Amino acid sequence: MSWYEFVVMLIVLAFWLMLVGLVLRGWRNRGRRQEEAVGTLPAPPAEPGEPTIGPHTGLYLGATMAPSWQNRIAVGDVGDRATCTYARYPGGILIERNGASSVWIPEESISAVRPENGLAGKVMSRDGVLVIRWTLPSGLEIDTGIRGDDKDVYPQWSEAYEKVTDATREKLAQDDAAGGTTNGKKRKKS
Repeated sequence: MSWYEFVVMLIVLAFWLMLVGLVLRGWRNRGRRQEEAVGTLPAPPAEPGEPTIGPHTGLYLGATMAPSWQNRIAVGDVGDRATCTYARYPGGILIERNGASSVWIPEESISAVRPENGLAGKVMSRDGVLVIRWTLPSGLEIDTGIRGDDKDVYPQWSEAYEKVTDATREKLAQDDAAGGTTNGKKRKKS
C-alpha cells in the first residue's frame, strides 16, 4: 500500500467516525430536549399478580410521541429495541425487555391497543405491530410498539381494550371535527 492510499484510507475512516459521532450527539441532544416532557416512567410493581393475557414474546420496537409513529423517544432506554416478553396483568401491561429496563403501563393510563403497520421507524406488513397508546405521569401521550412473534394473539389484545380504543377514536374524531388539539398542539387537517 502506497502512502497515498494510506492517507486516503485515513481520511475516509476519519470522515466515517465523524458521522457516527454526529449521530450519537444528535440522539443524546434529542433525549435532553425530551426529558422534561417525558418525565419519570412508572415503576413496575414487585408482584403484578397473575397474567390475564400472555405472556407472549416479541421485539420491543420503542416508543414515540403520539400521534407521530416516527417521533421516537430518546430519554433513558425507553427508545431502545430489545427482545421482550409482554403480558397483561390486573393493574396494567408489563413489558420485560432483555438487556434493558422493564416498561410498566398502568391500566388507567391506556387509551388504545391496536395493530398497526409500523412504529418507531419500523415498518411491517399489514397489522404487524401491536401498538399501545398510553399517557405518562407527566401528561405526555405516547405509543409503545411490539412486534409479536405470534401475531395471532393481536385480536385477543385488541378485544381486551376495545371499549377504551373506541372511546379514544371517538374523542379524536370529535377533536378533528372541532379543529381540536393533540398534546397541546393544533392538529393539522389533511
